[in-house]
Amino acid sequence: MLTPEKTASSPPSAPRRWARKLSSAVSAAMLWPRLHLALKAALAAGTAFAIAPFMPGSAAEYPYYAPLGALVAMYENVAGSMRQGLQTLAGLAIGIGLAFVLFSLGAPSPLTVAVVMGLGVILAGLPRIGSGRDWIPTAALLVLLVGGHNPDTFSFGYLVQMGVGVTVGIIVNLLVFPPLHFRAAAVSIAELRHALAQQLWDMGQALKESWPPEHEDWSRRSDALAAHARSVRLAVEKADASRQANPRRRLHPRDLDLDYRNLRDLERLTFHIQDVTQVLSDVIWADGTPFVIPRASTEPLGDAVTSVGDVLDATEDSDPQRRAELVDSAEAAISALAARAGSEPHREDAPSAVESILVSLHRMLRVARPALPEAPQADPSGTRAAG
Repeated sequence: MLTPEKTASSPPSAPRRWARKLSSAVSAAMLWPRLHLALKAALAAGTAFAIAPFMPGSAAEYPYYAPLGALVAMYENVAGSMRQGLQTLAGLAIGIGLAFVLFSLGAPSPLTVAVVMGLGVILAGLPRIGSGRDWIPTAALLVLLVGGHNPDTFSFGYLVQMGVGVTVGIIVNLLVFPPLHFRAAAVSIAELRHALAQQLWDMGQALKESWPPEHEDWSRRSDALAAHARSVRLAVEKADASRQANPRRRLHPRDLDLDYRNLRDLERLTFHIQDVTQVLSDVIWADGTPFVIPRASTEPLGDAVTSVGDVLDATEDSDPQRRAELVDSAEAAISALAARAGSEPHREDAPSAVESILVSLHRMLRVARPALPEAPQADPSGTRAAG
């Protein structure tokens, strides 16, 4: 097996790497979703601080905890804002209760502080407390140390003002253009679909080149495709979370169930394409690989791989006739090559990898055409070859 030469390139200098990282971090921080969240957080914090002095009794003496509560409740989606705010208040209440229990031990001392921290960490493991777990030891310590000789007054003001801030944060997040991340999910799905089709096209081109192929970028994309699929899942889950308790969802309806079905199909396609990528890479470059692809099969196999890529890229095409034609063309290419592979004599010393790739292509085709009725079909090779 021939191994293509790799061109060595000098790594960028440390200052340049740091500059790139800094530029990337600043760019990410300045994206509109982050700016949108920052503006709402500023509005909620300012509103909470304006309301705080009007709270009853001793709570008015602790106005600075209201903007803190608003920031705690500010989340990228409405449901998350409600959940995080309520969990924080629950954690505060538990922590305050713990501090009052330990006040019975006397004035704060190294021993009582240690006990508070230990029990607070233990209680932070309570189920369903979520983000409130971090506030249990914090609230207990604040009441124990900051509350001083008047823990009742401090605890009341602390909890009330945090509640005010959380309420304001939730209301602001609910009313001020709560984001829906539907477009990002749709774009991510379309980009992954095209990336998978591109991978098939590149492998089809490589099969038609003189071996070893001149282009080898496709052989290193397996992990990148898997990472891309994971990022698409995160985008769809983020879109799903953004619609919960969001009043704007009625104005912008979207079938998230369809997005999840498309995502599962793309994840299956990614698995099969990774398998074909690995098989081809091993056959072309790996030393000691027992499988081969006969020279006479490389071009028709390349056509079959390319035709499946065409089907995958056209799944969102508005013309169903065009999709049907592409599916028929891919099926014909796979069937013709399967018949040819079945009629060729098998070499015992170097089995053909064509049948394994055909099985994967057949399975890809079944996933890429979910709208078409399927009849039970045998694997194109007639065997259960492993990739």
